[in-house]
Amino acid sequence: MKSLVQFIIVLLITSTTIFAQSTTQFFEEADAFFSKEVKNGILDYNGLKSNDQLASLINTVETADLASADAATRKAFYINAYNLIVINEAAKAYPLQSVQSIAGFFDGRKITVDSKQMTLNDLEKNYLLKPFDDARLHFVLVCGALGCPPITTFAYQPDQLDQQLDQQTRLALNNSSFLKVQDGKVELSQIFKWYAHDFGGSKGAVLDFINQFRTTPISKSIKVSYYPYDWTLNDEAAASSQINTTNSGGNNASRYIVSSTIPKGSSEIKIFNNLYTQRTGNEGNLTDRSTFFTTSISYLYGLNNKLNVGFASRYRRVRNSQLPDSPFAVLGSSDATSSRQGITAFGPQIRYAPVEKWTNFSIQSSFTLPIGEDLTGNSTQPFIDWNGATWWTQFFNDFSIGSSWSLFTEIDVLIEDIGSSADGRLNRFSTPVTAILSYNPNPKTILYALSGFSPFWQSNFDYFYQVGLGAKYQFTPNFELELLVTDFTNKFLADTGGQAATFNVGIRYNIPSKGKSPRKKARRYN
Repeated sequence: MKSLVQFIIVLLITSTTIFAQSTTQFFEEADAFFSKEVKNGILDYNGLKSNDQLASLINTVETADLASADAATRKAFYINAYNLIVINEAAKAYPLQSVQSIAGFFDGRKITVDSKQMTLNDLEKNYLLKPFDDARLHFVLVCGALGCPPITTFAYQPDQLDQQLDQQTRLALNNSSFLKVQDGKVELSQIFKWYAHDFGGSKGAVLDFINQFRTTPISKSIKVSYYPYDWTLNDEAAASSQINTTNSGGNNASRYIVSSTIPKGSSEIKIFNNLYTQRTGNEGNLTDRSTFFTTSISYLYGLNNKLNVGFASRYRRVRNSQLPDSPFAVLGSSDATSSRQGITAFGPQIRYAPVEKWTNFSIQSSFTLPIGEDLTGNSTQPFIDWNGATWWTQFFNDFSIGSSWSLFTEIDVLIEDIGSSADGRLNRFSTPVTAILSYNPNPKTILYALSGFSPFWQSNFDYFYQVGLGAKYQFTPNFELELLVTDFTNKFLADTGGQAATFNVGIRYNIPSKGKSPRKKARRYN
């Protein structure tokens, strides 16, 4: 019995010594990592994609055993773990403009800490904020954005933690860019709105907390407002281009389009204008022109990070004429016998991210109903659209290739003219495939090459294909403009020697979510 007790004591002492050695090594290695990689609160995420030191630290975070650790060690460990995981997850998905481009970054994607599965929100709330009840944590947990208090060049250490928390809180609250006092009013970070409860729950309590750390206290009668949160990634490229943003909304400057869903509470509006024109005739003698101008408008709202809902609509103008009529004449006045215009379709649309780990994969589906009579045309009016409904399902995915290139892929199932035939047959069934190789010379600009092929599975097999060049430019992180020109052909044009092309102008606008942190639900005060 005595030997067994001695063995247990030796085992406990040995395991405690091993744990102390491993955690000491973790804090030392984390300190060396932050010291080397952080420059003025900014990181080189491209260089971190294959960083062995970061990989080793993440492995320690995942496999650590904190069961016998004291409170200060656990608190310091979890702070460093949170910051390292944010950096690692952003680096794996890089290039990107914001961590909000990654579906479920804070509250959906599972990470491993201390051999336990959790989300970043779980780590913040259940392992730091709840057990330690320390509002200073909001100034040391880094969310991968320029709007956060800057990440430090050191790791948080158990024996220095209280002084380090005071130091970083004081630095943030005396920084005129983080807390903006001017002309009898103060603009606060959204952090004080999202986490008002942690700072006391009232305006007076929040100002009392702030004044504990201010060199120059703020009057309690001052007018308080909140400036927009800057979710731009705290990355070298983004900082050097001085991009300002309040919310990423799912955009990424190095990709043709981000295939993930948009974040919870945000909205996306797309307006895509397509002008298709073809020249036809007999035996290569081109005499006729047919032109379609289509404006597709879609709206999506983020119910959550996996499911977006909205609508899709279609407006069209058509003009049939003789050459040398300009393709852009379709935008002018209409001739009753050869031209036509109107809203032709409207219906619901959803986008869904079915697999949490596939952050750049989503499925979008719309079902639009026809609006108007005799859309397929008659003896007095030309074809403008199908008389039946359209069900269009798109499978999106994109892949980063290095730091400046990306490949976007799309596979569709398109069923058109549903229900227009008395015998119930499907009039038009096709499976378009699109590939887009994009290059970004800078964070705001995309240049891309597009190719697409669409077979029509019907008794008389048909197809079309197109190739083209395009560009997108972000005037702001929430507003972008796209231009695209393609060369187009199909079976009829190939057989008759006809020619066709498309000219495209697209606008995309993101409306950020308001009033809530993506890290947890807001608690506001009056």
